[in-house]
Amino acid sequence: MAKPAQLLTIEPANELKFQGPFRTAVASYMRLTNPTDHDIYFKIKTTAPKKYCVRPNCGLLEPRESQEIAIVLQPFIFDSNEKNKHKFMVQSMVKPDDEDINLEDLWKKYPEKLMDSKLRCVFECPLDSNQPAQATDGSNAAAAAPPNTAAGNEGNAQFSNAQFNAMSNDDELQSEAALLKEIKKLRDNESVLRQENLQLREQIVQLHMEAEGRAKEQSSSAGAGATAAAKSVPVQSVPVHYQNPYSPPPPQLGRIPSMDTLYALAFAIFMCFAGVLIGKSMFSESSK
Repeated sequence: MAKPAQLLTIEPANELKFQGPFRTAVASYMRLTNPTDHDIYFKIKTTAPKKYCVRPNCGLLEPRESQEIAIVLQPFIFDSNEKNKHKFMVQSMVKPDDEDINLEDLWKKYPEKLMDSKLRCVFECPLDSNQPAQATDGSNAAAAAPPNTAAGNEGNAQFSNAQFNAMSNDDELQSEAALLKEIKKLRDNESVLRQENLQLREQIVQLHMEAEGRAKEQSSSAGAGATAAAKSVPVQSVPVHYQNPYSPPPPQLGRIPSMDTLYALAFAIFMCFAGVLIGKSMFSESSK
């Protein structure tokens, strides 16, 4: 089945140039434009996924919309004698009427609607003055070779769908492995956090028990101190004959009078009889 016509306009159209030196990451840019009246999905693949970082590597372009793609080449040791075989492919498809389809399943569900655009990578590195200039993509070798050899190199530069399908499977396997590794790491972190939470709870319970024990010890020691202090205070003996000055005097019942009182009483009685006798004698004399 024939492939559909070109859907996206790609700049540059045939090759991506990366300017060295390559001791650090080097970026190249690609611009995708949707010249149609339909929404276009796109996806970017490469034959060396470990050496490139593509952002964004997939998306949706509305009619007349453009999107700049950043392609970053990771640092590596550049060898001008080594032939470069890195290539990119841009897949595109008109958005189907099925709105609920997953973007990852879209490329597998409608393979007959895919459009492939292929670009090769060219490394340009400044050479030393004592070294002859050499092309990194094999263009000089192709120019010096016979015409049939150049045609063979052009044929080798074309992409094969089987190669990119295998590359896509490798990308998916690597993504799944990375996700599984990240999930395992998160689970390990979760188990560690749970153990730390249990340890903290045990420490809190232990601290509560220690605080309660200290409170009980302090209360018991305070009670023992009060008892000892009460025992240590001497009790003052109160005399038996002590009488509170503010209390009324006790009644004196059955008290035996002293001798002085008896003598005074007898003298008073004697004086009374003497007075009576004197009075009678004086009254009798006056009457005579």
